[in-house]
Amino acid sequence: MKWEGRRQSSNVEDRRGQGGGGFGGGGLGDIFGGGLGRRGGIQLPRGAGGVRSGGMGLGTIVIIGLVAWFVFGINPLQILGGMLGGSMGSPSSSYTQSQSSSPMSNAEQDRAYQFASVVMADTEDVWTQLFRAGGQSYKAPTLVIYTSATQTACGMGQAGMGPFYCPGDQKVYIDLSFFNELATRFGAAGDFAQAYVIAHEVGHHVQTITGLSSRVAQAKSGASEEEANQLSVRQELQADCYAGVWAHHAQRTKAILEPGDLEEALRAASAVGDDTIQRQARGTVSPESFTHGSAEQRMRWFRTGFDTGSVQGCDTFSVANP
Repeated sequence: MKWEGRRQSSNVEDRRGQGGGGFGGGGLGDIFGGGLGRRGGIQLPRGAGGVRSGGMGLGTIVIIGLVAWFVFGINPLQILGGMLGGSMGSPSSSYTQSQSSSPMSNAEQDRAYQFASVVMADTEDVWTQLFRAGGQSYKAPTLVIYTSATQTACGMGQAGMGPFYCPGDQKVYIDLSFFNELATRFGAAGDFAQAYVIAHEVGHHVQTITGLSSRVAQAKSGASEEEANQLSVRQELQADCYAGVWAHHAQRTKAILEPGDLEEALRAASAVGDDTIQRQARGTVSPESFTHGSAEQRMRWFRTGFDTGSVQGCDTFSVANP
């Protein structure tokens, strides 16, 4: 990916080395975005999203999640989502099933910081243009770079949770050492694989500020577990598609791609498919428990966004089988 020497976002908060401090309320993760209300190609806002508070300490939650995954082979998100009173989502939730990531040198951290800042700037440019074309203004999220743990409006964020978006403060959080883990544990090396992760989280921000997250959260509250999982899958696939939309327009306006970049993003999307993760963890796949989509679905929806550049084309909620 061609990124060096280009504009870096000013919406970046550097918390590296600050530590986590005390606990905030609620559970971490993205709430779910929903069906499309259109005007000029951008979804219309219909209320604000939110995350309900959980009552357990983080230590208890982490222990239960680890036991669920490593002892019983159960996706911990299925358990934690209910205990926290909210929904866990986005690639960050897929990534929680990995172990601690490899440390980075100061020079590697600084380079990754600059890279992430450039990617954020690119997402700002693309989404500002798309919202303006729809007669609306775009309020960009803040990217928070932290080390190990940090406080958020959604609770305490930890590196082991992977990158995530918090709708409560409209910030994207990432411990940059995750990039090493993305390459070594998930087998998805490359800077454009990293860009896909950031762009996906920004996609959740778009879902939040357009009010879609709130509407689907309401739909999930009265749904069965399987129905709620399906809503989660559709939301995640839409965020994948939004990441592809970003890549399409960034390539069209700035020619950011180099040979092999698209394949890097597709490998990352495949690596965090629910079927890929379940098969690696326990050797079997349970589609009814999917919360993010299969490898094939995640690649296909990213590619849909990339090929079309169309926000309307990312309507994962109106198709029978996303």
